[in-house]
Amino acid sequence: MHPKDPIAVRNLFNSTASTYDILNDLFSFGLHRVWKKKLLQWINPSSGEYWLDLCCGTGDMAFSLAKLLGPKGHVLAIDIAEETLAVARKRSVYRENPSITWLQTDVVNTGLVSNSFDGAIMAYGLRNLYDPEAALEEIYRILKPGSKVGLLDFNRMVKGSQGECFQTFYLRRIVVPIASSFGLRDHYEYLEESLKTFLLGEEQERLALEVGFTKATYRKLAWGQMGALCLTV
Repeated sequence: MHPKDPIAVRNLFNSTASTYDILNDLFSFGLHRVWKKKLLQWINPSSGEYWLDLCCGTGDMAFSLAKLLGPKGHVLAIDIAEETLAVARKRSVYRENPSITWLQTDVVNTGLVSNSFDGAIMAYGLRNLYDPEAALEEIYRILKPGSKVGLLDFNRMVKGSQGECFQTFYLRRIVVPIASSFGLRDHYEYLEESLKTFLLGEEQERLALEVGFTKATYRKLAWGQMGALCLTV
């Protein structure tokens, strides 16, 4: 699978929707929940605000965000894969007052009204987008001045570093074998390839500032294996 092919990416997440949450827990040993919680702490959403969860998947971040925003706040959760959204909607039925609206659309071109949201989050989505710069421009466009953004993803390690060696080992010896046991080997082998062209942390900061964000800070997590780009409009 080519990591920048939007149709292939959508098909991947559609085909893994039913096992997506289980695989996330297995791949990260449950630590992805800790990293997502840390991201929300860094951007610190306020009660009553109107936020976006981009590339929302099956809704983990949307549910956590909605809880922080409270009953007067709201989350618009967006994903291009209809099957993962179906799982998210089903999960929301069993939660009290989730204050979430689910929308299937392309996060690079949402069609949403400019300057209409108080903030945005994205977990493990930027790396999969066919045009990360256009995605940042779209996020900037639809947020109000002073809004906050948090983008969580793998951190692309410096080539030849110990971190890169560990990351390669992790993807080849943990992620792919586990995915293979679910019949999804081909679906997850693309992860290593997607990291080869993913922007380094400092490159993400620079690009965000060029787009127009007033502040861009890249923070590392999980001993440098993960990273969060924290932005201010």
